Amino acid sequence: MKQALLILALLLAADPAGAATLTIEASRDTTLIEDAAGAWANGSGPALFLGRTNQREGSIRRTLILFDLSAELPRNARIERVALRLAVTPSHPEPRLLRLHRLLADWGEGPSYASGGGGAPSGTGDATWIDRLFDEEAWTHPGGHFVARVSAESEVADAGSYLLEDDGLMHDVRLWAAAPDRNYGWILIGDEAEPGSSKSLGSREESDPTLRPLLEVTWSEPDTH
Repeated sequence: MKQALLILALLLAADPAGAATLTIEASRDTTLIEDAAGAWANGSGPALFLGRTNQREGSIRRTLILFDLSAELPRNARIERVALRLAVTPSHPEPRLLRLHRLLADWGEGPSYASGGGGAPSGTGDATWIDRLFDEEAWTHPGGHFVARVSAESEVADAGSYLLEDDGLMHDVRLWAAAPDRNYGWILIGDEAEPGSSKSLGSREESDPTLRPLLEVTWSEPDTH
C-alpha cells in the first residue's frame, strides 16, 4: 500500500470569513475490471478506466477513488465548496456521461499494474469485480457496493481537464468530515451500455502531476457566536 495522503497545498482564500481551500491528491485509486472470478485488477497503473470496452465479455470498467480528509480537515469544519478535478487522457473522444456514487464499503489498492484497460492478474490487497480485498473480502454486490443516488455527474469528451462540482459532493465530504470511518470514497461509472465507450483518466500514479485526480475543499471554522 502506498502512502495514504498527499496534501498539495493549503491556500488561504482572501475573504473576511478566513476560508481556506485544501487541494488534495487521491490516497487510493484503482480500476474494477469485469470478471466473474475477480482474476484481473489494476491497482498501481498510471491510468484509470470506466465505461465499456469492445471486448465480447468482461467489457465493463469502473473506477474507485478515495481522498483522505482526516489529516487536515477538522471534524467541525464548515464545508463551503467541493469540486473534483479529473484529467481525461486520450481515449474514445465521443461525449459520455460520467457518474459518481458514494461507496459503502472499504476496498484495497493492490500491486497489480497495467498501462492499459486489460488489467493484470489480481494480487493481494487488490480490489476486483467481486473482491474488496482480493481473495479475502467480497463485495456485497459484484462491481462495487455503493449508494444508488448520484453524488455528481458530468459529460466528458476528448482529452482534457474536467471539474465536477455538485451539492452531492459537498454532502459526501460533510459526512466524511464528521465521520471519517465512513469515508470509503467514490465509484465512477461511465457509459456501460455501448461497446467502445470507455474513457481513461490519469491515476494518482501518473508521472505527470497535472493529470492526477484532485479534490478541492473550501472550508472555514464554525461560527461559535
